Amino acid sequence: MRIAMIGTGYVGLVSGVCFSDFGHDVVCVDKDASKIDLLNAGEVPIYEPGLDALLARNVAAGRLRFTQDLTAALEDVDAVFIGVGTPSRRGDGHADLSYVYAAAAEIATAAKKYLVIVTKSTVPVGTNREVGRIVAETNPDLDFDVASNPEFLREGAAIDDFMRPDRVVVGVETERAAEVMAEVYRPLFLRDFPIITTDLESAEMIKYAANAFLATKITFMNEVAALCEKVDADVKEVSKGIGLDGRIGNKFLHAGPGYGGSCFPKDTSAFAQIGREASSPMTIVESVIKVNDDVKGRMVEKMRALCDGSFEGKTVLVLGVTFKPNTDDMRDAPSLTILPSVSREGGEVRVVDPQGQREGSALLPDVVWCDDIYNAANGTDLIVIMTEWNEFRALDLKRIAQSMRAPRMADLRNVYTAQDARSSGFEAYDSVGRRSYRPS
Repeated sequence: MRIAMIGTGYVGLVSGVCFSDFGHDVVCVDKDASKIDLLNAGEVPIYEPGLDALLARNVAAGRLRFTQDLTAALEDVDAVFIGVGTPSRRGDGHADLSYVYAAAAEIATAAKKYLVIVTKSTVPVGTNREVGRIVAETNPDLDFDVASNPEFLREGAAIDDFMRPDRVVVGVETERAAEVMAEVYRPLFLRDFPIITTDLESAEMIKYAANAFLATKITFMNEVAALCEKVDADVKEVSKGIGLDGRIGNKFLHAGPGYGGSCFPKDTSAFAQIGREASSPMTIVESVIKVNDDVKGRMVEKMRALCDGSFEGKTVLVLGVTFKPNTDDMRDAPSLTILPSVSREGGEVRVVDPQGQREGSALLPDVVWCDDIYNAANGTDLIVIMTEWNEFRALDLKRIAQSMRAPRMADLRNVYTAQDARSSGFEAYDSVGRRSYRPS
């Protein structure tokens, strides 16, 4: 198959590279000349484990290329995927579809023969029909079909998710489009991965409902964690106990500083807006959004309490600022709310993150970026584990405690235990939903 992918952001680039590894001929298109130059030089503008090697292999095999020229890219393609951003719109929280609709109009202008126009971006119900209307209005003579093919990629594990998915969702209206999409995903058909073929609206709804449900699980456990702290229960034990129930499952039941990233914040916001516009309020989702915002404030309170009630004159070392490990993505990361609170109240913030500085330096202008954890810990009053990178899971806590001015820890990812901290010389330790201790 010959495939064009519009957009070389996270979704577009990962999808395009993986399609080429299926054996398809793929051309990725982007208006950003610097991105295209970078990709043509063999460099990847995002951090995703394994993506650079996969890209290089398929470029070398002649199956993958990058261009700014959409007209040339659409010559003889069977399907063109729209993988552009749909950020939250200012004011109402709805998804900003301007990039999707602009791509649809440009496809209509450039395309010369039948093709399937596939929306890979996360879009509200009704978007694909609007894409079809725009294309038909822009180029009434074009023979085309529209398909919805939402992505379900976890940052940090995106390649495995694409190659070994829980399911693939395809929304189509015609048998012709279904046949094209079946051929696109033929390698997964042959390996018996679940392929759900449905209508456009259901495919669009599946994506939002899935993300909203996962965000709800995270937020529910954060509320349970707050209660555990009040009644002296351990949220990790509670999570384990309920996660063994097959009806619940053990994923997304980890308490922490709240969800962030490129999907959950904007998708829950858009889903709630869709409900309001359809006069069918998504009350649970709206509560999830509020609770997730409140959780970040609760984390600041924990940190402030460990600093004797004030950040003024204190030095805080934060380990990890990306919204999750194995990514450089800073979009809506809890750190973007929590760290500025420390700075505003007169504290100095030092940060160590394996991949976060490239994106984070502009978003967190008041922090000091450090490379070595042990050097950065010298003279600090509080160490905070914000993101659970693997390199933060086996620290020499005794060495860190000895170098700190006030050896105290806010473990916002429950990586360690109160016993670990106490035995290593920390005079105070707090986590999320578990037992803590303060100086006597």
